[in-house]
Amino acid sequence: MRQTMIGNNSPLDRLRQRQQVRVRPGSDASRKASAGVAGLSASEERLLHQVLAEPIDYIDSQAFYEPNAERRIYKDAPEIEKPDVGWYRPLMDDLTPSKHQTTKNTGTVLLSAAEERVLFLQYNYARHRVSLLQAEIGLGDPTEDQAREILKWYRLASDYREQIAETNLALVLAMAKRTRMSEVDFADLVSEGNMALLRSVDKFDCGRGFKFSTYACRAILKAFSRQGMKLSKYRQRFPTDFDPAMEKSDHLETVRATHEKESAEEVKHIVLSNEAELTDVEQTVIHHRFGLDSKESAVPLTLEQVGQIIGVTKERVRQIQNKALEKIRLALEESRKERAQLEQDDQLDAAFTDTEGDDSYTSVN
Repeated sequence: MRQTMIGNNSPLDRLRQRQQVRVRPGSDASRKASAGVAGLSASEERLLHQVLAEPIDYIDSQAFYEPNAERRIYKDAPEIEKPDVGWYRPLMDDLTPSKHQTTKNTGTVLLSAAEERVLFLQYNYARHRVSLLQAEIGLGDPTEDQAREILKWYRLASDYREQIAETNLALVLAMAKRTRMSEVDFADLVSEGNMALLRSVDKFDCGRGFKFSTYACRAILKAFSRQGMKLSKYRQRFPTDFDPAMEKSDHLETVRATHEKESAEEVKHIVLSNEAELTDVEQTVIHHRFGLDSKESAVPLTLEQVGQIIGVTKERVRQIQNKALEKIRLALEESRKERAQLEQDDQLDAAFTDTEGDDSYTSVN
């Protein structure tokens, strides 16, 4: 297999040299201690270059400067349960707020204020150590010990950031359901909320004594507002490229309206043909209550008005109406069962006819 050779002074090689972080060997003691340890891999070098490229910001705390701060913050602190976000991916497969309202988030972990303080202290202390190592290295090249140390603290900070964000994923969905922004796609809204949640994790100061949700909710709602303003400006700038009729399909609404209309016609047919075997009083109540008279100007009457017509109280009219509606419901279910049975019989007859045709074709051959 032929390998592509790159010259030592080629433009690509010079670009790689500029992007590569040179790791200096450590002291003699550290060399002996790290004897047999291989150098940084290519992925570790890329990550180290990314970490050293920009200064790491963190929320300072007095606990970072106390004696044995690392042991107090990590080893002596209680272990915080990590959330199970297996519910989040299937939830986002169907991005409809109505379905979100009926979904049970079984993997959500509710943290107390003390547990949140532990997590944020651990997260910011890891970033604090990365910042100290960045200042120690300066513009020079890090030693292998410094490189491994800064990568260790950076990965630890990333893990705590991910844990805090995953613990509060349901917060974004709750804010998205409360927001009345029909012009913004729900997926874009959730995406913007997740980015605001990550920014809130970086900026939250647990030393002030507030819950993280108090701070994050405000940030997420502001992000939703900015997203709406951005979309509004885009529509003003490009009015011809935006067609509200093409943005959202009304197929479900059309199917639902058609189904309701057909069901209403079916119920009306049952009442007019008296398939539910209603008494004369029940027919009178149903006709007047729902305006089923043949007259075009017939309007539905109230319980009291119907009671005055048949000479009973409105409570008695309500009882007659409920009894009649129950008869109509049973008649409707029976009618649909018979129709389904007829359709099934027709399908069986058609399948049997096709089978006979195939047998005759086989026998001829």
